[in-house]
Amino acid sequence: MAGVRSKPRANGKYQGWYTHYTGRRVFFFGTHKEAETRRIAERLEDEHRQIRLGYRPAPNSAATHAKRPFREVADEYLAWGNAQGGRGGRAWGRTHAKERRNKLSWWKERLELETLGDLTAILPRVEAVLRELQTAGRNGKGQGASGKTLANYAEALQSFCSWAKRRGYLDMDPLDGMAPFDTTPETKRRALRPEEIRKVLEVAPEHRRILYEVAFTTGLRAGELRALTPESIDVECGALILDPAWTKNRKPGLQPIPRALVGKLVAFGEAGTAKTLYERHYGRKDARPEGIPESPLLFVPTQTARDLRKDLEVAGVADFKSGEGKVDFHSCRLAYVTFIFEAGATVKEGQALARHATPDLTMNVYARARNERLAALAEKVGETVLSGPKRALCVPSPDARGSNAKDNSLRSKELELARSGGGGGNRTRVPEPFP
Repeated sequence: MAGVRSKPRANGKYQGWYTHYTGRRVFFFGTHKEAETRRIAERLEDEHRQIRLGYRPAPNSAATHAKRPFREVADEYLAWGNAQGGRGGRAWGRTHAKERRNKLSWWKERLELETLGDLTAILPRVEAVLRELQTAGRNGKGQGASGKTLANYAEALQSFCSWAKRRGYLDMDPLDGMAPFDTTPETKRRALRPEEIRKVLEVAPEHRRILYEVAFTTGLRAGELRALTPESIDVECGALILDPAWTKNRKPGLQPIPRALVGKLVAFGEAGTAKTLYERHYGRKDARPEGIPESPLLFVPTQTARDLRKDLEVAGVADFKSGEGKVDFHSCRLAYVTFIFEAGATVKEGQALARHATPDLTMNVYARARNERLAALAEKVGETVLSGPKRALCVPSPDARGSNAKDNSLRSKELELARSGGGGGNRTRVPEPFP
């Protein structure tokens, strides 16, 4: 039953109420006139009664949000992601949140999105923009974007639309049905061989040598190495403590490290070398790259590939090999995963050490099959198939080995007689022995 309060509120407007089609009472502020507010309440009451009786359809929740500013809804989405949008209800990582914010701003400007309703039937325009990126690049000139880059731009807007649909802000996903892009890397990475790694470690400065040692023996990513502190070392277990706040999979864990490296890391952390290097390279604390703790364990510069390339050049190790790919800092992780399986790990063990969600990612993306190992395996197969144990052409029977010389002589005469046809009786042809 609709109604109006007898006295106006502090703002001078009368407060009315009506029964929602779901059965609950809804209050609203009307006008400064009691009679006009009552008419509004009665009209709303009648509309919702008709919906309840099935005479008119229920209002679409998306219609009420169509005129909301796109920036306002995007900010709500980003706030949700920074609070609980990551894996397991955790917050997004810093890098992920920054990329998502930048790409949504880029889509807003590129598609001229003013309200949420502007996303309606936008799929053809989105595909046209992505095709333009594919051919001309982001600035309209130069080399086009790779499939992986296009997928990242598309995923940013797709994720936002999917979230808005779950919230009831959109009645349908406007990007539903968009075909994926081929994300096959244009250039692949190669895993350094053990002898190449040893050459690099011999020529690298101390702070980079210990960084490479940790990277090659743990497979930690650059951002994860950058977040390590001296407290991350578990001396008793011989492992590094991984914090879900900065791991890519947003899960805690212990990453085993060789015992020979534990003492070196403890001594390096106590010396405070990494903190000194950061102060020398970046000066003020606010000028440092994101993700660096107050007391870092390792010095991980922003241009990790550039420093590694310098050490590769000094060590005389090629940073690119035709057919195998290039070497950058992430190649340390590829080498680590490859070493795991060369050491005899099972697929499950390799997946656990690499901290991957699926074994397919571990086996088909990170693990490498080395040409020299494939050739060695082919040789072993050849030895099995083409070479066998040596055998004599004929072996004397046990009776022949046990007879004396007289019996042998008698048997020889019988054979000669049979060949010549002598001796009468049935003639039996004896075949010639093998030469």
